[in-house]
Amino acid sequence: MTQALTTIVIDRERDIVVARQRARQIALLLDFDAQDQARVATAVSELARNAFQYAGGGIVRYTVAWSTELELVIEISDQGPGIPNLDDILDGRYESTTGMGLGIIGARRLMDRFEITSKPGAGTTVSTAKRLQRPPPTDAELSKIADSLTQVEIDEPTRELQLQNQELMRTLEELTVRREELARLNRELEETNRGVVALYAELDERAEELRRNSEAKSDFLSSVSHELRTPLTSMLALCDLLLDGTDGPLTEEQQRQIAYIRGGAESLLPLVNDLLDLARIEAGKTVVRADTFAIADLFASLRGMFRPLHRDDDVALVFEPADDLPTIRSDESKVAQVLRNLVSNALKFTQTGEVRVCARLDQEQGTVAFVVADTGIGIADEDRERIFEEFEQVQGPLQAGVRGTGLGLAVSQHLAAVLGGAISVDSRPGVGSTFKLSIPVQYSDAKSPARLSTRDDGSPIPGAQAGGRKAAIVIDDDEMSRYLAVHALLSLGFRVTEAGDGETGLRAVREEPPDLIVLDLRMPGIDGFDVLEELKHAPDTAAIPVVVQTGMTLSRHERARLTPAVTVLDKRADGSERLTAVVKQLLSSAPA
Repeated sequence: MTQALTTIVIDRERDIVVARQRARQIALLLDFDAQDQARVATAVSELARNAFQYAGGGIVRYTVAWSTELELVIEISDQGPGIPNLDDILDGRYESTTGMGLGIIGARRLMDRFEITSKPGAGTTVSTAKRLQRPPPTDAELSKIADSLTQVEIDEPTRELQLQNQELMRTLEELTVRREELARLNRELEETNRGVVALYAELDERAEELRRNSEAKSDFLSSVSHELRTPLTSMLALCDLLLDGTDGPLTEEQQRQIAYIRGGAESLLPLVNDLLDLARIEAGKTVVRADTFAIADLFASLRGMFRPLHRDDDVALVFEPADDLPTIRSDESKVAQVLRNLVSNALKFTQTGEVRVCARLDQEQGTVAFVVADTGIGIADEDRERIFEEFEQVQGPLQAGVRGTGLGLAVSQHLAAVLGGAISVDSRPGVGSTFKLSIPVQYSDAKSPARLSTRDDGSPIPGAQAGGRKAAIVIDDDEMSRYLAVHALLSLGFRVTEAGDGETGLRAVREEPPDLIVLDLRMPGIDGFDVLEELKHAPDTAAIPVVVQTGMTLSRHERARLTPAVTVLDKRADGSERLTAVVKQLLSSAPA
């Protein structure tokens, strides 16, 4: 709903003062506070001055509007020539020596709502409003406001100037208070910043101390583990000699005592081995010895190892056939160690039913999943993360009756990460648990030697064997990029070699210069630019065509360094089809 209050016609400069005073009076009658009264009066004054100065006059209409909230709406319209640069003025880009546009921008900032329309030759209309948090006025209140406006006399311009000066003084006083408050806040912020800097320095010191302590712990565990394992293995060997009667028969009591000693040594040996493995992993000294092996052979070894250890007829240990699975390339001993830990835990916490071990191949992801599922006591949701923590054991009805250090799963998780995989668990209390070890079918290390591309089972891919038409090498630290480039080249009959870094790639090129090089630029150590420099200055490699594949945005200087390259492909936009097309063009243009 709306209710018109009054209208002021701007014909003379004095009418600007009248429009300002009316705006202040109406704002006062509508219970606006002093600051909002000043804002409304100033906005009306600026807009009325623009109408008089640029259009020769105009009309100011005061209206009260309300629906969900109350607004004082003020409309200033004129029949002037319009504003030709309105968009520039509103965006603050217009500069004028007369100050045109400053009044419009200032009024828009002072009011809550601001709309302006202007057409050449048709004049300008500005509609602006100020919101008020109060109930809508009643008819009686509106009548009272209208009567007050007719009764209140307009002050002289001098009086209005005095009011403006008073408003300015109050504003300056408020600014002074705010400036002092800002200065105080800045001082507090500086003190806080100093405290934060000191805290960060302390945290850095603590982090360095923790790092040193961690290194000292790893060194200690490694040293102690080595020192303990030697006498333990000796104790086990001596116990076996005594029990076998090598130096004469033992009495029944002596055999029992020796068996107790041997049992104690056997229980300590896994703990020592786990501590040594953990120390090596934390120190970053774990070495992955990748080789090709069959999953069926791995399962056969594990089955043979557990046969004498597992004597519980209530729990069946089942290894599913894996003869149809291809060979994989990884560290067989570490995979076996993780599976031993998982199977041992499953047997410990399963009273009846079975423990089933199987393997599943995911060709899309390029991974193999080893699954150990049991029908044991299960693991509660809140304990699933804890079981992978060091020295952590979940208390349960079977816990007191089994041996354990709380390190097996922690070490297994670390070893899985070293192999490029991970361990996950799905479990329900009373139903059982399923642990899954997922690792890449082909273990990859960026620093590994260059190798001939092979199938997952280790056999060479057709077209990659010696005797193919031409040889190529792909030098890239990104395994996925190498994979795509290799397969593109294999489809063209190349014999392809891979290198995960510039140094390995250069060594392979010098040993057997290829017919084509596919090269990445951004690599650790020797990058692609350095590789190109080395190739250019060696007589045996200077003429080898090079196709650069990169995701870098190259500068002019960087492009100048790529003169040996036949072409430059963008990894972000060019796919393997583009590489295939480029290589085909090279083959067609090469001399027969």
